[in-house]
Amino acid sequence: MTQNTRILFMAGSTRTGSFNAQLAEAAARTAEKRGDIDVTRVNLSHYNIPIYNGDLEQEKGIPQDVRDLRQLFASHHGFCIASPEYNSTLSPLLVNALHWISRPDGDVPGLVAFRGKVAGLVAASPGALGGLRGLVPLRMMLGNIGVQVIPSQLAIVKAADAFNGNGEFRDAEWQKKLDGVIDELARTAGAIGKAEG
Repeated sequence: MTQNTRILFMAGSTRTGSFNAQLAEAAARTAEKRGDIDVTRVNLSHYNIPIYNGDLEQEKGIPQDVRDLRQLFASHHGFCIASPEYNSTLSPLLVNALHWISRPDGDVPGLVAFRGKVAGLVAASPGALGGLRGLVPLRMMLGNIGVQVIPSQLAIVKAADAFNGNGEFRDAEWQKKLDGVIDELARTAGAIGKAEG
Protein backbone atom coordinates (compact mmCIF):
# COMPACT_ATOMS: atom_id res chain seq x y z
CA MET A 1 0.00 0.00 0.00
CA THR A 2 1.43 3.37 -1.05
CA GLN A 3 1.78 5.88 1.77
CA ASN A 4 0.28 9.31 1.21
CA THR A 5 2.50 12.36 1.25
CA ARG A 6 2.07 14.25 4.53
CA ILE A 7 1.92 18.03 4.21
CA LEU A 8 1.36 20.60 6.92
CA PHE A 9 -0.51 23.85 6.16
CA MET A 10 -0.19 27.00 8.24
CA ALA A 11 -0.43 30.78 8.08
CA GLY A 12 1.97 33.27 9.57
CA SER A 13 -0.95 35.29 10.92
CA THR A 14 -3.61 34.65 13.54
CA ARG A 15 -5.56 37.84 12.91
CA THR A 16 -9.33 37.40 12.72
CA GLY A 17 -10.23 37.36 9.04
CA SER A 18 -6.58 37.00 8.02
CA PHE A 19 -6.17 36.79 4.25
CA ASN A 20 -3.25 34.41 4.71
CA ALA A 21 -5.27 32.16 6.99
CA GLN A 22 -7.91 32.02 4.26
CA LEU A 23 -5.21 31.24 1.71
CA ALA A 24 -3.72 28.48 3.89
CA GLU A 25 -7.17 26.94 4.22
CA ALA A 26 -7.74 27.18 0.45
CA ALA A 27 -4.41 25.43 -0.07
CA ALA A 28 -5.32 22.70 2.43
CA ARG A 29 -8.68 22.09 0.72
CA THR A 30 -6.93 21.96 -2.65
CA ALA A 31 -4.55 19.32 -1.32
CA GLU A 32 -7.36 17.27 0.23
CA LYS A 33 -9.22 17.08 -3.08
CA ARG A 34 -6.26 15.30 -4.66
CA GLY A 35 -6.67 12.23 -2.47
CA ASP A 36 -2.94 11.46 -2.27
CA ILE A 37 -2.02 13.97 0.47
CA ASP A 38 -2.57 13.67 4.22
CA VAL A 39 -3.32 17.24 5.28
CA THR A 40 -2.55 18.70 8.70
CA ARG A 41 -3.71 22.21 9.55
CA VAL A 42 -1.74 24.22 12.10
CA ASN A 43 -3.03 27.39 13.76
CA LEU A 44 -0.22 29.18 15.59
CA SER A 45 -2.71 30.75 18.01
CA HIS A 46 -3.11 27.28 19.56
CA TYR A 47 0.53 27.29 20.68
CA ASN A 48 1.91 29.29 23.59
CA ILE A 49 5.29 30.33 22.19
CA PRO A 50 7.18 33.13 23.96
CA ILE A 51 9.43 35.58 22.15
CA TYR A 52 12.71 33.76 21.63
CA ASN A 53 15.29 34.62 24.28
CA GLY A 54 18.51 32.68 24.84
CA ASP A 55 18.37 33.26 28.59
CA LEU A 56 14.84 31.88 28.74
CA GLU A 57 15.91 28.84 26.74
CA GLN A 58 18.86 28.21 29.05
CA GLU A 59 16.84 28.63 32.23
CA LYS A 60 13.64 26.79 31.28
CA GLY A 61 14.51 24.80 28.17
CA ILE A 62 12.33 24.42 25.09
CA PRO A 63 8.64 25.12 25.81
CA GLN A 64 6.38 22.08 25.46
CA ASP A 65 4.26 23.80 22.80
CA VAL A 66 7.41 24.33 20.73
CA ARG A 67 8.26 20.63 21.12
CA ASP A 68 4.76 19.69 19.98
CA LEU A 69 5.01 21.95 16.95
CA ARG A 70 8.51 20.72 16.13
CA GLN A 71 7.25 17.13 16.21
CA LEU A 72 4.47 18.04 13.79
CA PHE A 73 6.95 19.54 11.36
CA ALA A 74 9.33 16.59 11.73
CA SER A 75 6.58 14.05 11.05
CA HIS A 76 5.59 15.57 7.69
CA HIS A 77 7.27 15.38 4.30
CA GLY A 78 6.66 19.04 3.63
CA PHE A 79 4.71 22.14 4.48
CA CYS A 80 2.88 25.00 2.84
CA ILE A 81 3.20 28.39 4.50
CA ALA A 82 0.91 31.33 3.78
CA SER A 83 3.09 34.23 4.86
CA PRO A 84 1.91 37.79 5.42
CA GLU A 85 4.31 40.60 4.56
CA TYR A 86 5.36 42.99 7.31
CA ASN A 87 7.54 45.83 6.00
CA SER A 88 8.80 43.64 3.16
CA THR A 89 9.69 40.72 5.43
CA LEU A 90 8.19 37.94 7.60
CA SER A 91 5.66 38.43 10.36
CA PRO A 92 7.13 38.38 13.90
CA LEU A 93 4.78 35.49 14.77
CA LEU A 94 6.08 33.30 11.96
CA VAL A 95 9.79 34.03 12.32
CA ASN A 96 9.63 33.52 16.09
CA ALA A 97 7.97 30.11 15.71
CA LEU A 98 10.51 29.02 13.10
CA HIS A 99 13.42 30.15 15.28
CA TRP A 100 12.16 28.19 18.29
CA ILE A 101 11.50 25.06 16.23
CA SER A 102 15.05 25.15 14.89
CA ARG A 103 16.71 24.93 18.32
CA PRO A 104 18.48 21.79 19.57
CA ASP A 105 16.81 20.12 22.54
CA GLY A 106 18.76 17.56 24.55
CA ASP A 107 19.27 14.55 22.29
CA VAL A 108 17.16 16.15 19.56
CA PRO A 109 19.47 17.96 17.13
CA GLY A 110 18.70 21.43 15.86
CA LEU A 111 16.93 21.70 12.50
CA VAL A 112 15.53 18.15 12.78
CA ALA A 113 12.14 19.55 11.77
CA PHE A 114 13.52 21.18 8.63
CA ARG A 115 16.33 19.18 7.05
CA GLY A 116 15.15 17.10 4.10
CA LYS A 117 11.72 18.78 4.03
CA VAL A 118 10.03 20.54 1.14
CA ALA A 119 8.12 23.81 1.35
CA GLY A 120 5.69 25.68 -0.85
CA LEU A 121 5.22 29.39 -0.22
CA VAL A 122 2.12 31.50 -0.79
CA ALA A 123 1.05 34.95 0.32
CA ALA A 124 -1.92 37.29 0.19
CA SER A 125 -2.01 41.06 0.68
CA PRO A 126 -4.38 43.95 -0.01
CA GLY A 127 -1.55 45.59 -1.93
CA ALA A 128 -0.49 45.37 -5.55
CA LEU A 129 2.35 42.88 -4.95
CA GLY A 130 0.37 40.37 -2.92
CA GLY A 131 2.98 39.91 -0.20
CA LEU A 132 5.61 38.85 -2.72
CA ARG A 133 8.44 40.80 -1.06
CA GLY A 134 7.95 38.90 2.19
CA LEU A 135 8.43 35.56 0.46
CA VAL A 136 12.01 36.45 -0.53
CA PRO A 137 13.47 36.40 3.01
CA LEU A 138 11.30 33.41 3.95
CA ARG A 139 12.62 31.45 0.96
CA MET A 140 16.19 32.40 1.93
CA MET A 141 15.73 31.49 5.59
CA LEU A 142 14.19 28.10 4.87
CA GLY A 143 16.86 27.28 2.32
CA ASN A 144 19.56 28.12 4.84
CA ILE A 145 18.15 25.62 7.36
CA GLY A 146 17.91 22.69 4.99
CA VAL A 147 14.46 23.05 3.44
CA GLN A 148 14.02 22.59 -0.30
CA VAL A 149 11.67 25.40 -1.33
CA ILE A 150 9.90 24.70 -4.62
CA PRO A 151 10.27 27.33 -7.36
CA SER A 152 6.51 27.82 -7.80
CA GLN A 153 4.88 30.30 -5.45
CA LEU A 154 1.72 32.39 -5.36
CA ALA A 155 1.10 35.98 -4.28
CA ILE A 156 -2.57 37.03 -4.16
CA VAL A 157 -2.95 40.76 -4.89
CA LYS A 158 -5.89 42.86 -3.69
CA ALA A 159 -6.71 40.06 -1.25
CA ALA A 160 -9.67 41.93 0.25
CA ASP A 161 -11.55 41.15 -2.97
CA ALA A 162 -10.03 37.73 -3.70
CA PHE A 163 -12.22 35.49 -1.52
CA ASN A 164 -15.98 35.01 -1.31
CA GLY A 165 -17.94 34.34 1.86
CA ASN A 166 -17.04 30.64 1.71
CA GLY A 167 -13.31 31.32 1.54
CA GLU A 168 -13.18 30.38 -2.14
CA PHE A 169 -11.55 32.46 -4.87
CA ARG A 170 -13.81 34.80 -6.81
CA ASP A 171 -11.45 34.47 -9.78
CA ALA A 172 -10.89 30.89 -10.96
CA GLU A 173 -7.45 31.89 -12.23
CA TRP A 174 -6.18 32.17 -8.63
CA GLN A 175 -7.35 28.62 -7.92
CA LYS A 176 -5.62 27.40 -11.06
CA LYS A 177 -2.34 28.96 -9.92
CA LEU A 178 -2.76 27.51 -6.43
CA ASP A 179 -3.36 24.08 -8.00
CA GLY A 180 0.01 24.43 -9.70
CA VAL A 181 1.82 25.21 -6.44
CA ILE A 182 0.19 22.28 -4.64
CA ASP A 183 0.93 19.93 -7.55
CA GLU A 184 4.62 20.82 -7.48
CA LEU A 185 4.79 20.64 -3.69
CA ALA A 186 3.11 17.21 -3.63
CA ARG A 187 5.27 15.87 -6.43
CA THR A 188 8.54 17.07 -4.89
CA ALA A 189 7.71 16.11 -1.31
CA GLY A 190 6.40 12.74 -2.46
CA ALA A 191 9.55 11.99 -4.43
CA ILE A 192 11.79 12.86 -1.50
CA GLY A 193 9.60 10.85 0.88
CA LYS A 194 9.86 7.75 -1.33
CA ALA A 195 13.63 8.17 -1.65
CA GLU A 196 13.99 8.26 2.13
CA GLY A 197 11.32 5.65 2.75
